[in-house]
Amino acid sequence: MIGITAYGAYIPRRRLQRKSVAQANAWFAPNLVGGAKGERAMANWDEDAITMAFEAGRDCVPASDPVKDRAHIDGVYFASTTLPYADRLNAGIVAAALGLGEGISSVDLSSSQRAGTSALIAALDAVAGGRLKSPLLLASDKRKARAASSQELAYGDAAAAFALGSDNVIAKFIGSHTLTLDFVDHFRGEGEDFDYNWEERWIRDEGYSKIVPAIVKELLEKTHTSASSIAHFILPCPFAKLDQAIAKQCGIDPAKVRDSLAVNVGDAGAGHALLMLVHAIEQAKAGDKILVVQFAHGADALLFEVTPNLAELPKRNGVTGSLARRKEETNYLKFLGFNGLVELEKGMRSEVDKRTALTVLYRKSDMLLSLMGGKCRVCGTAQYPKSRICVNPNCKAVDSQDDYGFSEQPGSVLSWSADFLTYSMDPPSHYGMITFAEGGRLMADITDVEQGQIDTGTKVRMTFRIKDFDPKRGFVRYFWKAVPV
Repeated sequence: MIGITAYGAYIPRRRLQRKSVAQANAWFAPNLVGGAKGERAMANWDEDAITMAFEAGRDCVPASDPVKDRAHIDGVYFASTTLPYADRLNAGIVAAALGLGEGISSVDLSSSQRAGTSALIAALDAVAGGRLKSPLLLASDKRKARAASSQELAYGDAAAAFALGSDNVIAKFIGSHTLTLDFVDHFRGEGEDFDYNWEERWIRDEGYSKIVPAIVKELLEKTHTSASSIAHFILPCPFAKLDQAIAKQCGIDPAKVRDSLAVNVGDAGAGHALLMLVHAIEQAKAGDKILVVQFAHGADALLFEVTPNLAELPKRNGVTGSLARRKEETNYLKFLGFNGLVELEKGMRSEVDKRTALTVLYRKSDMLLSLMGGKCRVCGTAQYPKSRICVNPNCKAVDSQDDYGFSEQPGSVLSWSADFLTYSMDPPSHYGMITFAEGGRLMADITDVEQGQIDTGTKVRMTFRIKDFDPKRGFVRYFWKAVPV
C-alpha cells in the first residue's frame, strides 16, 4: 500500500479584505463590488513560492533536529507556476532550508495549474516503482494580477505539502487518470507578469462541464469505484455552484463537494487542489474516499481512501491552523507595494549594490540556507555561526564543534529596535538579538510583526524568508528571520 503519510499547509497571516480592493477601484471598475465578499490570503513582501513551500514542508515533516528527523526524505517535488528562478533548482533551495541531505532527488514542475496534481502523481509513481521511498511533495503559488481585475480579488497565496511512502499511510492511493488537451482557458507568456483570460462561458460550458465529468468517469471505471461511495469531492472551480452541478452530473452527492476556500483564502493556483486535499484529510475519517480533480489543459484526477493511521498522526497546523492565524489587512496600497504593482520611492538608503557572492553562498550553504551552527563536544556550548574555536571563554576548545541546527529551536528577543531610518518595504524595520532556549544567539530581522508588538522576552521562531532582491541581476537572496509566536 502506498499513499500519503503526512500533510502540511501554509497560508500567510495577512488577509486582504476584498471590500478594500473594490472601494479603492470603484472609480474605475464599479463592477468589482459584486465579488468583494470575504478576504484573500496575502503574502508578506518577503514571501514567495519558495518560502511558502518551505513553511508547508516544515508543517508536513516537523523536526526538532532536521539532520536526523528528516533523514528519511529521499526526494523533493516542487510544483509552482510562479517559481522565483527560471534557471536555478528552486526545489534545491527549499531542500536546503529544510535541512535535507545532498543525496536526495529533486525536481521543479511548472507551466500548468495542474502542476501540483501532476507532481503528486509522479511522486506516487516513483514510490510505486521503487525509485523513491519517502519523497516530499510541495506545491505553492504567489500569482500577480492587474489592479482592478477580477483575478486580483480571486487569487490567493498559499502552499501545501505531502509526505509520501508505503509505511504508516494515512490516505491510500487507489488510482489516477489524466487527460491532456490543449484547452486554453488562460495563459501567461514568457516574460509576462499577468495571466490573459478567455471568455467565461466558453471555459464553463466547453471546459469544466465536459472535461471534468469525462475524467471522473474514466477514473471511477478504472478503479472499480462507485460514485456514491465518494465522501469528499475536490474540484477547484471559479464558477459558483458549478462544482456541485458537475458532481451531480457524475453521480456524486453534491453535498460531498468540498469548500473551495474561495471566501477566506482565494485561488492558490497550482497548489489549490492540494490545499483543499489537506483540508479534507483534516476532517476525514477512516474509510472515506477522496476524489481530487484539477482542471487545466485537460485534467488530473486522483482517488484516495483514508486509513485508520490518520488517527495516530500527530496534529499539524494544516489549513485549519493557518486559517486561525490571521490578520486583517485593509491597506490596499500596501498590497500593491508588496507585489511591485506600484513604484515606490525607496530613497537613497536603498541604493546599495546587493550582489550575492555565489562562491560564499555555496561554501557556507549549511550556515546560510539551513541555519546550521555548532555545538561544542567539550562544554556543550551552542553557537552561530560555527567556528573552529568554541566561543565559551572558559573552554576555547579547538575543532570541537558538531553541526547544530538552529532553524527549529525556540527563541526569544533579548534586545530589539524598530527603525524608521533604514530602508524597509514594511517600515519600521524590526530587528534584534535573538537568544535560543538551548543556547546560542543571533542578530536577525523580525518579520510578520506590528509596531508595538515586540518587547524584550517576546517568544519567536525562525522562518525562511527573502532577505534581499538584487534588481541588477535578478537574484533573490534568502535568509532566516524571527517571527513572534
